[in-house]
Amino acid sequence: MHPVDVRATAWRKSSYSNTEGGSCVEVSDQFPGVVPVRDSKVPEGPVVVVGGDAWGRFVASL
Repeated sequence: MHPVDVRATAWRKSSYSNTEGGSCVEVSDQFPGVVPVRDSKVPEGPVVVVGGDAWGRFVASL
């Protein structure tokens, strides 16, 4: 897997997130084959990069 530079990427929260700052993750859809994921409460914190297929299975299981 190649390094993913997320410094200038656009992030999105789940449509199920509320506006009260709850526990949320954000993802980026701008990288083919992988999904960067971060904690919305700590946007400058670490990013986990998950394979696209694994992310799809994870979301489908929810």
